[in-house]
Amino acid sequence: MLQVTKQLTLALLKPDICANAALPPKIKEAIINQGLEIIKENNVLWTEEQAGKFYAEHKGKFFYHRLCGYMTSGPFQALILTAPNAIKEWRSLIGPTHPVRARVNQPNTLRALYGLTDTRNSFHGSDSDESARKEIEFFFPDFFKKE
Repeated sequence: MLQVTKQLTLALLKPDICANAALPPKIKEAIINQGLEIIKENNVLWTEEQAGKFYAEHKGKFFYHRLCGYMTSGPFQALILTAPNAIKEWRSLIGPTHPVRARVNQPNTLRALYGLTDTRNSFHGSDSDESARKEIEFFFPDFFKKE
């Protein structure tokens, strides 16, 4: 029998999504309809220091302070998703980083539907297995300890 390996990815439903109580359940339904499974979730409210640590690679870029301010503006949700191609599937569901481009080129993606600007784009998705592991460990420090 063929064993299908499942991939993990981190998904963030950013503060603008979580500010509207009706949206997280709709997003989670879309996640499940995409064939992704939510295996862990956490409600998060960041300090400026936590946001700075997560987005350290962007320090010095023009959008860094705006991004950290956005991510500390209210609670958000961190989810661990799994599927055979979880990273690709989640990134496909959320669409391009820039919501305006998403509305033109991929109007059915989550960023096209809910994103506000390139900084306030409502969602995050890991871009590789390596970043997924690092990001999952950031939000769920004990997740890989049982391996």
